Amino acid sequence: MSRVAKFYDAYGEREWTRLERHRMEYAVTMRALARVLPPPPARVLDIGGGPGRYSVPLAAQGYTVTLVDLSPVQLDRARMYAEASGVTLEAIIEADALDLPATITGDFDVTLLLGPLYHLLTSDDRACAINAALRRMRPGGILAAAFITRFAPFRDAAIKDPLWIMRDPSYVERVLQTGIHDQGDDLAHAYFAHPAEVVPCMEAAGLTTIALLGVEGIVAGHEAAINALTGEAWEAWVTLNERLAHDPALLGAADHVLYIGRKPADRVAGHVHHV
Repeated sequence: MSRVAKFYDAYGEREWTRLERHRMEYAVTMRALARVLPPPPARVLDIGGGPGRYSVPLAAQGYTVTLVDLSPVQLDRARMYAEASGVTLEAIIEADALDLPATITGDFDVTLLLGPLYHLLTSDDRACAINAALRRMRPGGILAAAFITRFAPFRDAAIKDPLWIMRDPSYVERVLQTGIHDQGDDLAHAYFAHPAEVVPCMEAAGLTTIALLGVEGIVAGHEAAINALTGEAWEAWVTLNERLAHDPALLGAADHVLYIGRKPADRVAGHVHHV
């Protein structure tokens, strides 16, 4: 995880501005959360929340937010953004999603894992992070987790580096089959999840599934004109993509999927339905 911390320490402003470039991902995620979160001042634990892109607006809505991240540079930015927004976070903690401190106790109403699962390459580590998050939640609490989809790096290569699939075809095949990206020194290593594995992974931890959404809807990789919209036109596209995000046929076409589940008292697995 030190590689991941160094990557995000060096990532600077991009971790905040990424969701300005990808407005639909952010807008659909925020709408999905708004539909399931209990009202403020419910307690939110944002694990791997970086500069507070979700923590700060949720705190502005009145939620009591604790932000955890392994990058001290990103946490400094979170403090800056919170101050600039006139909000106070309950706590800002430097920690790894795999090794949460005991001071983070188990009574949160909501837990967000909107980044850590991107960088955990083994199923055991992903299960460890999910269960660590669940232990910090009250029974009946909501957990939201984001995954990068298996096909996202191929769409990215088609736009930025189309010869990638020819330079090292065996590695390309390995990424396609396993989802594991672990080459190179300049990027944080990543895990790209197949959409079909997400619900079983989360329900294995005992969650009852509320929804699985492809958060870009139908605009993944086609955002330039949409991002220029404002007002009613922008809201109409957000509404359309929020609706289509639930369509299983579009999950693989999205770059990110958002899982939302509930921690039941008896940890019995559930089923998918719309929020």
